Amino acid sequence: MSKRFELCARTLAIVLTMAGMTLTCAAQSYPSHPVQVIVSYPPGGTGDFVARTISDKLASALGQPVLIENRPGASGAVGARSVARATPDGYTLLIGQAAEIAINKISVVDLGYNPEKDLQPVALLTVMPMGLVVPTTAPYSTVGELVKASRAAPRGLTFASAGVGTPGHFAGEILRLRTGGRFTHVPFDGAAPALEGLIAGRVDFYFASLLAAQEPVKAGKLKMIAVSSAQRVLAAPTVPTVTESGIPNFNMTQWVTLLAPRGTPRDVVDRLNREINQALAQPEVRDRLLGAGADITPMSPDQVRAFVKSETERYSTLMEEEFCSRFWFGGCTGYAVVD
Repeated sequence: MSKRFELCARTLAIVLTMAGMTLTCAAQSYPSHPVQVIVSYPPGGTGDFVARTISDKLASALGQPVLIENRPGASGAVGARSVARATPDGYTLLIGQAAEIAINKISVVDLGYNPEKDLQPVALLTVMPMGLVVPTTAPYSTVGELVKASRAAPRGLTFASAGVGTPGHFAGEILRLRTGGRFTHVPFDGAAPALEGLIAGRVDFYFASLLAAQEPVKAGKLKMIAVSSAQRVLAAPTVPTVTESGIPNFNMTQWVTLLAPRGTPRDVVDRLNREINQALAQPEVRDRLLGAGADITPMSPDQVRAFVKSETERYSTLMEEEFCSRFWFGGCTGYAVVD
């Protein structure tokens, strides 16, 4: 029996050693074929823009094509779930944003994946404020005027989002709860349809990414009355923050990360992190992202993990403090009245 046990132990050791050698070789030869990057929203949104901005630089650095695929649905959960279940070899990656990585985890009962356990942080790509945009013809040009208009309208005002549980949805609900505004949420299937709905007059306002908002604002189709970040931004220096408009401590941003399936070899993760941070440092990439209102803060994989954890905890605290129950956006009392 002891000889048989010893033989089994040796066999197991050989198998484990060979598996380790296989992973090491795979990491050293990575990549040997195209890399697929999943964006969990339709074309035209923040994540899609960032992915396409860096894809050519990343492909050049890796020596293989980087293919962008949009898999929208369920506020980012469809795309995130597909990557969480993919083979952890570095050939299927996710453009992860706040909704599918931080908000869904604390607001959806049966998500189908665990962002913390099933996805491995690779890099932080951008952090981007949102702009509170309204039609150019709207009779309000400040947050205070918007709130007053909602109280005066028989049915209040409506606000768009790129989907339930997205940062724009979250920002609109927090604005409603902190001001007592009469706002009704109207979700769209992505950022581009939400903007189209606002321009067409089907909704009254929208917390859009600065990237998405800039073109219609410059074209005179929309006007931006506030930004959602704690400080003003270089891309819109004359636009006040929501906090400056009378809502204390209002700080809501969109962020874009790159993630891989859990179990992806660390050598592969480190290679991707290094190449992406170098791509973000190239002048044409920086200029394009900064011009869209993005903030670029290169991070290591471990720093990205800590950042995502912090953001998840922040959203969880906001939900507990603002929404007062495990159910979305219901039943809270007490708010600041904007004059």
